[in-house]
Amino acid sequence: MKDAPLSQRLIGAYDDLSPQMKLAARFILDRPRDVALLSMREQARLAGVRPATMTRLAQQLDLEGYDAIRALYADAVRDGAFDFARQADRKLGDQKMKGDQGLAAEMAVVLASQVAHLAQPDGREAIAAAAECVASGRRIYCLGMRSSFAAAWHFHYVLSLVREGVILLDGMAGTGIDSLRNAASDDVLLAVSISPYTRATVEAVDYASSRGVRVIAITDSAVSPIADAAEHCIHISTESPSFFHAMAPAFAAAEILASVVAGRGGTNALATLEQAEAQLNTLEVHFDPRKRRKNI
Repeated sequence: MKDAPLSQRLIGAYDDLSPQMKLAARFILDRPRDVALLSMREQARLAGVRPATMTRLAQQLDLEGYDAIRALYADAVRDGAFDFARQADRKLGDQKMKGDQGLAAEMAVVLASQVAHLAQPDGREAIAAAAECVASGRRIYCLGMRSSFAAAWHFHYVLSLVREGVILLDGMAGTGIDSLRNAASDDVLLAVSISPYTRATVEAVDYASSRGVRVIAITDSAVSPIADAAEHCIHISTESPSFFHAMAPAFAAAEILASVVAGRGGTNALATLEQAEAQLNTLEVHFDPRKRRKNI
C-alpha cells in the first residue's frame, strides 16, 4: 500500500539496505496492517529475520526503535487507512467452515477482497495511468513466465482482437525476448512477475528499459525487481490460504487493464474486432449447436 506511513521512505532507501533489512522492509511494505497489530518478534519471524534487524531498520529510518514504526501504523489503523483489510478479515471469520468446504470458502473470500482492492483509489489510478501509456504505444509487448504466463497471455489475446502490433513474448524454442531487438521508446512492455521472480523476466525488463521501452509492471511489491524499471506499476497481492500463490488478482489486473485500453480505442477498436469475428466465423472456430454431430 503506497500510502502507508513509511512506504515512500522505505522504497527510497531500499537499494541501500542490507539483504536482511530488505526482507524486513518488504514485510512492512507488503503487510502494513500486520505491522500495527503483531508484535515485533512475530513480524520478524514472518519476515524471516532476527528481531534486532527490525530495530536496525527503524534506526536506519532515523527512528528511535521499532515501536515507533508500530505506533505510526497503529495510528493509520485507527484513522481507518486499512478498513478494507479489516472488512475482509470479518468476512473470513463469518464464512470459515471445516474441511474442504472451509478452505474453498476462505480462498473465495480472500481472492474476492484482493481483486476488489483494484477498485480502491490507488488501484484504479494505477490502472488508468497504465492504460493511457499502453494505448499510446506503437507496439505492445506482453511478457509473463511460469505462473504469470496466463495473465500476460490473456492481456495479449484481448488486445490482439482490437488492435494491431500486440506481441506475445512466449519463449518458444528459447527465443522469447528476440522480438524486443527492434523495440524502441514508442513501444510498451507489459510484464507480469511475482515472487519468486523469474530471472528471464527481470532480465527482459532491464533490457527493454535500456532501449527506452516504457514498462508497465503487474507485480506483488513496490520493491519487486521489475518495479524499479517500470513507468507504471499495478500492485497485486498473492497471499493465499493455500500453499500456492494466488494468481487470480494478477489475471484480473491484466484483464481490467486490457479492457480499459480496448475501450479507449473507440470506433477503430470496434472495426478491428468485427474483422476478427468475421475471420473466426469463416473458419468456424467456435462451436455452433446447429451443426452438432449426433451419435448414430
